[in-house]
Amino acid sequence: MDIKESHDLPLPVEVVWEALNSPEILQRSIPGCQELDQTSPTELSATVKLKIGPVSATFKGNVTLSELNPPHSYVIAGSGTGGVAGGAKGSASVMLEPIENGAATRLSYDVSVSVTGKIAQLGSRLIEGTAKKLSTAFFTNFITELSPDSQADET
Repeated sequence: MDIKESHDLPLPVEVVWEALNSPEILQRSIPGCQELDQTSPTELSATVKLKIGPVSATFKGNVTLSELNPPHSYVIAGSGTGGVAGGAKGSASVMLEPIENGAATRLSYDVSVSVTGKIAQLGSRLIEGTAKKLSTAFFTNFITELSPDSQADET
């Protein structure tokens, strides 16, 4: 399954890049994320609880960043397993482009994912719909995390 999308964020590229590389912000932004640990400058491990259709599972996985071109792009690749629910592996090319004279950023990504186990039996339409729903939730959470109101709450 492949998903291509872009989101315009009301923040400069450097701010978005820094946030995309912050385990704390990512953990609060990823739907169902219970744990996110940076194991090296380019590797993370995660525990995420998700419900995909009738299948609910806790997934454990690893993520690696490569082809880093700060603050403009990188490739993120990962894999995870959810026990009997199955697993997933995939990669995404993430690109940041300044827009509105640098006051905002267009974040584009091109994801390729394959799933196995019970999840794969659910059908591509349900999986793709869930992936888009999770993507929307991530970006909503991500923008909220970066909003001045959210940052003021933390102080």
